[in-house]
Amino acid sequence: MANPIRLEVNCETGEVQEIELTDAEVAEMQAQAEAYAAEQARIAAEEQKKADAKASAQAKLAKLGLTADEIAALIG
Repeated sequence: MANPIRLEVNCETGEVQEIELTDAEVAEMQAQAEAYAAEQARIAAEEQKKADAKASAQAKLAKLGLTADEIAALIG
């Protein structure tokens, strides 16, 4: 299968060239996509951890007898 192509446009002449990406460029593009996906997964896991900690804190405060309004005022 042929590699993807990129377009190069010469702004002075308006000439457009279709250039096939090299294997190295394709590998770099794939590595960047994998790194991005890993970073997004890390961010999602971090956000989930924070949400779990917040829910745990709210449950503990409720067990102490605080009302939902009081908990909301504390956590805000």
